[in-house]
Amino acid sequence: MPDKSAPFPPPALAQRLGYAGLLPFVALAGAAWLAPVAMQALAVQALVAYGATIASFLGAIHWGLAMRPGARTPALSFGWGVVPSLLAWVALLVNPGTGLLLLTALLGVCFAVDAKVYPPCGLRAWLPMRFALTLFAGLSCLAAALALQRA
Repeated sequence: MPDKSAPFPPPALAQRLGYAGLLPFVALAGAAWLAPVAMQALAVQALVAYGATIASFLGAIHWGLAMRPGARTPALSFGWGVVPSLLAWVALLVNPGTGLLLLTALLGVCFAVDAKVYPPCGLRAWLPMRFALTLFAGLSCLAAALALQRA
């Protein structure tokens, strides 16, 4: 079992992949504003789908944490782990503007939960990256929701 007091920063590959994962958020939010009108709806739909996928991924991390030998609260982690997927699924079913707002809030809640769960797991050093990813992903969803309001 790793020493939970020792920092375990995200490896360089995880950082590169994490920040690269922002590209679809930013590009699709930009397309919601700047693409030809005929393509804007597709950009928004793609952003809702991508955001839902990422939210599901964030929940799945908690299953991984709960599956570790000696995990202290596996029932809570397994339970929370499915919540982002279920709410992301709802975001796919409602109108795109509402879905984007739901995803914005969901990404923020996922970070808040991670901020409580990661430190006892020895993952505190991941939180600055998680915050930056959450901030830009959430702002991208919010920007695309605002783009829908201008029409």
